[in-house]
Amino acid sequence: MTALLELRDVRRSYPSGDGSVEVLKGISLTVNAGEMIAIIGASGSGKSTLMNILGCLDKASSGSYRVAGADVATLDGDALARLRREHFGFIFQRYHLLSHLTAAQNVEIPAVYAGTERRQRLARARALLQQLGLDARQDYQPSQLSGGQQQRVSIARALMNGGQVILADEPTGALDTRSGEEVMAILHQLKAQGHTVIIVTHDPTVAAQAERIVEIRDGEIISNPPPGAPSQAVPEKMVAGSEPGWRQLLGGFREALAMAWRALSANKMRTLLTMLGIIIGIASVVSIVVVGDAAKQMVLADIRAIGTNTIDVYPGKDFGDDEPQYQQALKYDDLLAIQKQPWVRSATPAVSKSLRLRYNNIDVSASAEGVGAQYFNVYGMTFSEGNTFNEVQLNDRAQVAVLDSNTRRQLFPDKASVVGQVILVGNIPVTVIGVADEKPGMFGSSKLLRVWLPYTTMAGRVMGQSWLNSITVRVNEGYDSALADRQIIQLLSLRHGKKDVFTMNMDSILKTAERTTHTLQLFLTLVAIISLVVGGIGVMNIMLVSVTERTREIGIRMAVGARASDVLMQFLIEAVLVCLVGGALGVSLSLMIAFTLQLFLPDWGIGFSPLALLMAFICSTLTGVLFGWLPARNAARLDPVEALARE
Repeated sequence: MTALLELRDVRRSYPSGDGSVEVLKGISLTVNAGEMIAIIGASGSGKSTLMNILGCLDKASSGSYRVAGADVATLDGDALARLRREHFGFIFQRYHLLSHLTAAQNVEIPAVYAGTERRQRLARARALLQQLGLDARQDYQPSQLSGGQQQRVSIARALMNGGQVILADEPTGALDTRSGEEVMAILHQLKAQGHTVIIVTHDPTVAAQAERIVEIRDGEIISNPPPGAPSQAVPEKMVAGSEPGWRQLLGGFREALAMAWRALSANKMRTLLTMLGIIIGIASVVSIVVVGDAAKQMVLADIRAIGTNTIDVYPGKDFGDDEPQYQQALKYDDLLAIQKQPWVRSATPAVSKSLRLRYNNIDVSASAEGVGAQYFNVYGMTFSEGNTFNEVQLNDRAQVAVLDSNTRRQLFPDKASVVGQVILVGNIPVTVIGVADEKPGMFGSSKLLRVWLPYTTMAGRVMGQSWLNSITVRVNEGYDSALADRQIIQLLSLRHGKKDVFTMNMDSILKTAERTTHTLQLFLTLVAIISLVVGGIGVMNIMLVSVTERTREIGIRMAVGARASDVLMQFLIEAVLVCLVGGALGVSLSLMIAFTLQLFLPDWGIGFSPLALLMAFICSTLTGVLFGWLPARNAARLDPVEALARE
């Protein structure tokens, strides 16, 4: 019959300086199922190294080691982890319990990595603790348990997945006499149930309780009685429920998430400080995107208030051109020719001059403009009182006027309605027929007083001129304003025989402003992203420190069956979890900033788009993955033996 454990000429050496130190020197040992043996030797004799090789925590430098006939040397890391998880149970001198978990949660760990369903493993853990007399201590943390109780929790953990082979490293070394006797009694019970118990000790009293004592000195076995007959008893083994692969994967992720959350909760202050950089980075990114978008819309709204999709036509070559030959370039016939173009929604002329306005004893200065009936439509203006002038009034050069709200307040501070009132514009009496709502300009509300008259009245009765100062054209929606601009220049150049006018396209100003605000917003976003990267580096640094601090925990997890990928997933999830929670807090902070700004800047349309929130969480997740990968990889690459030895 094949031996359960079989070592043949096993040697183990470690590098030391330029050479190496040989710890095990040709060890050959056979262990049958159901045996209870003690490996005894002085400190430094190599017994702990031998136990690590027996438990598949370490590998031999040469020789062969077979577990139930399978050569361990042919197994990869995941297969070794599975072997430890399904066949071996470890009982350590220092108990090696995770301080942030309860007794039941510590016992559960091997079954978590075995993919056992939660309720099944919890029931198994509670049953084992009850058998070991810890029914009332299941929800206690290790710090609340005595040494003997902690060792019993360690034994329950070793039995969680079955523990066909129990490897006990100085199981009574840290216990008082009574607790030590209780632990040894439990080991004898396990042997009686069919478990193979291997005790590594330097205490002859403990070794004397074993059926067989193997003595090791200076890396060599000096006493090795023949193995006993294999036991026919089969130890109880936990049978995990069979689930589809995707459910096991989902369950593994869920358990890794739960373990990551417990680990982070155990160090709340450090976790919060780690999140701080992410909180500031995400809050900066979201706030700049949201507030920047509101500011952009505010600027563009101010520009649109001047008149969207409009083109102003002026005489001359450019602004400041006062050549007399160009001053009279725009004629009434030019206005009619432009109005006939199919892409023109409306066109209005302008003749302006600064004049005095008088009503009773009130005398103020105002800008008087002669415009067409479509002027207010071109600029999208509405009326609080009355209406604009009609074609009859234009043709008859009627003495009527439209006031803006500023002028109305100055001339008629106490009147409820001003339509029908007569004022003097210059020296000409005119009747008020409407009040246009105040239109905010690009830099806020205008402080000028303005009055509008029919351009025929302004040119013929007030100024006595037959030409126009400018023409404002509103292009149909959807028509290319740049093309309309060129067509206007071409039309008037053909009519005049030369190019004696120039245009100002409001759409080009709007597009320029959009590009400028977009560039500024992009710049500020990049600055915020830099702060997010700094926060991510902070996460990486803290996680690297965390890996160093939790090296022993990683070793414990590997000893009870965690694969390298399990450790990698846990630490990666911890980093992502830190960044996600930090991202949520950052979004909350940006909401507070936005609401505060809304109180002080009520005119700003600050709002959160779902895209901005989604991008915030994507950024925080990517930050966690990118900056958590290196610490997680370092954790996964740790050697189990070295990790367990770290204090």
